[in-house]
Amino acid sequence: MDAILALEDGRIFRGRGFGASSERYGEVVFNTSLSGYQEILTDPSYSGQIVILTYPHIGNYGTNLLDCESPRPYAEGLVVRELADLASNWRSEEDISSFLSSYGIPIISNIDTRALVRHLRKHGAMRGVISTVSADAPELVAKAKASPTMVGLDLASHVTASSSYQWNEPSRHILAGDSAPSIPPRFHVVAYDYGIKQNILRRLVDVGCRVTVVPAMTSAADVIDLKPDGVFLSNGPGDPEPVDYAAQAVCDMLGRVPIFGICLGHQIIGLALGGRTYKLKFGHHGGNHPIMNLETRKVEITSQNHGFAVDPDSLKARDVILTHRNLNDDTLEGLRHRNMPLFSVQYHPEASPGPHDSAYLFDRFVTMMEEFRK
Repeated sequence: MDAILALEDGRIFRGRGFGASSERYGEVVFNTSLSGYQEILTDPSYSGQIVILTYPHIGNYGTNLLDCESPRPYAEGLVVRELADLASNWRSEEDISSFLSSYGIPIISNIDTRALVRHLRKHGAMRGVISTVSADAPELVAKAKASPTMVGLDLASHVTASSSYQWNEPSRHILAGDSAPSIPPRFHVVAYDYGIKQNILRRLVDVGCRVTVVPAMTSAADVIDLKPDGVFLSNGPGDPEPVDYAAQAVCDMLGRVPIFGICLGHQIIGLALGGRTYKLKFGHHGGNHPIMNLETRKVEITSQNHGFAVDPDSLKARDVILTHRNLNDDTLEGLRHRNMPLFSVQYHPEASPGPHDSAYLFDRFVTMMEEFRK
């Protein structure tokens, strides 16, 4: 198939179409990870976005059910330089084109992804349309301009679970016997699902947590009624400011239970503490972002996926300690409260696949719950 990627500013990229014969729109962002395309595509945080992978050769190890971060892919479309003709891996069950085709998601290949990424770095992330069914470039540009902007968009309520459920599965390396067996559950954690990745749930089980996952709109009163030892706020897509119901729930729980937030959860905590968030020019997406831990002075290489950040100047210094900074652009990447059991980070310490420099944060959450019990 022929395929077109049309950006809202009129820039057009023509290539070969794979995946579904369809037309999808979304915010066009780029990810700099060298591997893990299946985990990226099935991360609910990519809902409403078309993903460019900067690594030039994609699809060579296929896809398999076990590597999904959620039950299905959430990205609106995939943009690559070259799509592999052959998937060669003993774990592969299906090639990436067939995998995405079954969910109606198109792929555009054989375009200059370097030129596309340079364009977005200069002008910022923007809306776009991938089409494998239309060759009318001006019409596709008009559709891109008419599509929703990410600012002001609550997507967490669209990707969250419809009802609560229990999770007790540990990480797969533990299931395979490659490490010490998982710790017996000592704590009950209620995890808010704003678009949660399954590997976060596995990591909570690894450190001794029994996890109850609840929908994004669950009230603080309903969570407290579950008698949790701790509350986890997950990653998720979209603008954090319209997710005001989540910030209100956090406000109602402050000081009553230990809270740990990741990514969108971090942004929601920032809002609950009276701060503001803002849109980044082209976001942070990839597995190689350097972060400075301001308390230990150690640098962590982190996995990231977000388009918004918390404004540190909007937080009250008497209440909040800033704990992590991004060494690329100096944005805020972590905070903790001075007096209450609460901390959060902007990046992904579960990182599968990716670096493991930040895995200690799950242990910190356990320590916080232990101390709160005393």
